[in-house]
Amino acid sequence: MSLDNLLSNWSQYRKGHEEGGFHDYEHRWGMAIDLDICTGCNACSTACYAENNLAVVGPERFEKGQAMHWLRVERYWDQSELDHPEQGASFLPMMCQQCNAATCEPVCPVAATYHTPDGLNAQIYNRCIGSRYCSNNCPFRVRYFNFYSYYESSWPEPLNMQLNPDITVRDKGVMEKCTYCVQRIRSAKNKAKMEDRKLEDGEFTTACAQACPTNAIVFGDWQDENSQVAKLWKKHEVTRAVTKQNKDNPEKRGYRIFEELNIDPSVMYLERVREKV
Repeated sequence: MSLDNLLSNWSQYRKGHEEGGFHDYEHRWGMAIDLDICTGCNACSTACYAENNLAVVGPERFEKGQAMHWLRVERYWDQSELDHPEQGASFLPMMCQQCNAATCEPVCPVAATYHTPDGLNAQIYNRCIGSRYCSNNCPFRVRYFNFYSYYESSWPEPLNMQLNPDITVRDKGVMEKCTYCVQRIRSAKNKAKMEDRKLEDGEFTTACAQACPTNAIVFGDWQDENSQVAKLWKKHEVTRAVTKQNKDNPEKRGYRIFEELNIDPSVMYLERVREKV
């Protein structure tokens, strides 16, 4: 393939959803996360552990950079000029952003990570060779490598009975990441197909959204104009062109992480609303 063709294909690959995108989607699953009502309780992270058979690696391995969590809640104080910020810490749930032009996909030497017709950055575990190129290329740092066979010690009898039978337990040497609870997506799609109907908004959701006590996480198909997540995206006008403009408009709270990287994430955050002290 010539250099011109490579550059042309790459520019097509980087098209955003507002430009028609590069992929033809059956669905485009996405999230809207309202940081104004997120309390940082970590219920979403706990639910993710339980739903997706994630092992707890322990503090020693965590300190060595061998973390294993598909969803983390980041905590920060953005009022650094105050000794004791009256409005407390800010919280931001961070999971795989399921990018439309994901930087993790083209670098995988064995195509273990690929784009699905549902707009997901999927992972084929039995194809992965553990090169970790995808992790190095992910700006969000939300891909995790299995350094050990965690299952050998994480769920001793009878705790192994709590594992979710709908999803595999991964072994050492492979990359892992958030899948938007793809097992739930597949189950709901199969049910709708057997009943000869379309998927309905709210028919199912991810474990993190289901567990959130304040309903800060909204999940759905934003290709469906009637879905709640699509309405939120439209209300807050989240596109590459207007995200920066939203900062000057208090009614447009939506933004996406690392928007300037041109990777078209599927997660919109609603900025926290602060009262003047």
